[in-house]
Amino acid sequence: MKILICFGTRPEWLKIKPLLNVFDKKNYDLLFTGQHQDLLKDVDFDHEIKIFSKNNRLDDILISCMLNFPEQNYDYVLVQGDTGSALGCALAAYNRKLKIIHLEAGLRTYDDKNPYPEESYRQLISRISDINFCPTELSLINLNDEKVKGKSFVVGNTVLDNLYEIKKKSSYGKKVLITLHRRENHQIMETWFEKINILCEKFSDLEFIFPIHPNPDVKKFQSLLSNKIKVIDPLDHQQLVTLLLDTKFVITDSGGIQEESSFLNKKVIVCRKTTERPEGIETGHIHLCQSPDQLIEMVYKINSNYYINNICPYGDGQSSIKIFNILINDYSSTKRF
Repeated sequence: MKILICFGTRPEWLKIKPLLNVFDKKNYDLLFTGQHQDLLKDVDFDHEIKIFSKNNRLDDILISCMLNFPEQNYDYVLVQGDTGSALGCALAAYNRKLKIIHLEAGLRTYDDKNPYPEESYRQLISRISDINFCPTELSLINLNDEKVKGKSFVVGNTVLDNLYEIKKKSSYGKKVLITLHRRENHQIMETWFEKINILCEKFSDLEFIFPIHPNPDVKKFQSLLSNKIKVIDPLDHQQLVTLLLDTKFVITDSGGIQEESSFLNKKVIVCRKTTERPEGIETGHIHLCQSPDQLIEMVYKINSNYYINNICPYGDGQSSIKIFNILINDYSSTKRF
């Protein structure tokens, strides 16, 4: 069996990396779609797609992936998540009659504007995938309700495999991690920043740490942040995890940080109208902050009751082994993978 594994962003790399630790290199090739060029210094890949730039970034990614997809036969093409390149590579594989594996399948908000365009991209990939690896039972239910044709399995989220060995080091300090970058928040980013400034005045005992996202629509408001907030350059994953281990709680609009924080038993204020990871709301890990006006009251609530020791709903840190066993037992004709 030979799989082409596609990735282009740092979050995608973090979620496929645990698979590469259990797969034999002879059984896969890597295709890099190049959104996060800083990965070039860390990762060796077999194919690269150059994203050309015209007038619309979303169009550019899709078209580049479809036009420049490697003309080589593979048993499966694996895409992760909800990016434009995941959809572009899945469509390219579909048009070449190659079988598709969707990693992190079945996440849904059923609101095509939140998150935009990722919600629709996920649903489109599901329609053409042959194997869906779902992080949770709810993700599996979503796919079953949609009557997708592919086989679906609940395996947890592979990003948590990166944290399995260090979870026991997690503790509660005075730090609060803040990350904001999503497209649906760009128009109100200034208001989010204003509320964050108020937080640092009201909670002077906490250390608010804000790795600023390089997106121009975020960075243009950086000067509005109080000098009492520790604004830093973007962190690599190891630095981010080290910070997470010592945080009291988290404020974010990120998807992956919702999962990682929950696994480390940190409560997360999610600055979005909705989340495709609602399982954490039920367990008490996730607290949805649908507008900036709710943020200050929510921080009061979380700061006074930050401890949590519930089972993480997104996986147990052993997802890559589960995926390996499914592929070797059910989909490998040689039973060697």
